[in-house]
Amino acid sequence: MNLNATLFAQFVVFFILALFTMKFVWPPLMKVLDERAKKISEGLAAADRGKHELAVAEKRVQIELAQAHEETQKRIVDSERRAAEIIEEAKKHAAEEAAGIIEAARHEATAEAIRLRDLLRNDVATLAVKGAEQILKREIDAKAHAELLNQLKAEL
Repeated sequence: MNLNATLFAQFVVFFILALFTMKFVWPPLMKVLDERAKKISEGLAAADRGKHELAVAEKRVQIELAQAHEETQKRIVDSERRAAEIIEEAKKHAAEEAAGIIEAARHEATAEAIRLRDLLRNDVATLAVKGAEQILKREIDAKAHAELLNQLKAEL
């Protein structure tokens, strides 16, 4: 066998194999590789979008947390102010009640003093009549001298 013929035959077979590979094997292989590259680039783009959306979401969360914290502080201040108002109202109501109780006690004490004076006058009048009775050694009729006794009560 001739070395040139073998080399030529191998060259023809290689050329046919290269044409077959370029025509039938290479396009689907390139298509698969292009699709894979496209999927990878889409995945990387999606990852970048995800990172961006995460950053935006974190900023939104921080803003909402700050708003919630501010609102909570406002509610706490409002609650403390309302508590102070309620305490002041309760103090004012208690002072009004205390003044009412004191006034009622004064009226009651005045009424009791008047009642006790009347009782004392009656007792003094009775004692005066008994004293006069003993002085005169005779009994004085309280009904007959009622006007005199009333005058005596008024003077006391």
